[in-house]
Amino acid sequence: MSLLALNDSGLLTTVLPILLLVGVAVVSLVAVVLIIAAVFSILTSRVDGAMKVVWLIFVCIAPLIGAVLWFLVGRNRVPY
Repeated sequence: MSLLALNDSGLLTTVLPILLLVGVAVVSLVAVVLIIAAVFSILTSRVDGAMKVVWLIFVCIAPLIGAVLWFLVGRNRVPY
């Protein structure tokens, strides 16, 4: 079945927005989970109090970038 046939049947115009909505919802859910995980990880890390506040402020100001940077850079710099 070609795209033209799908469009003529109306299937493309009804399914495509639903798939787009589901995709946006999944990406949004992943972002929220990542941000919550970063905040929990920061709060339970061995970083001193001042750096915890700095990281939490960074995650609040730029949530997605801050969370990703915490997991890539910040968490690895914590001494064990």
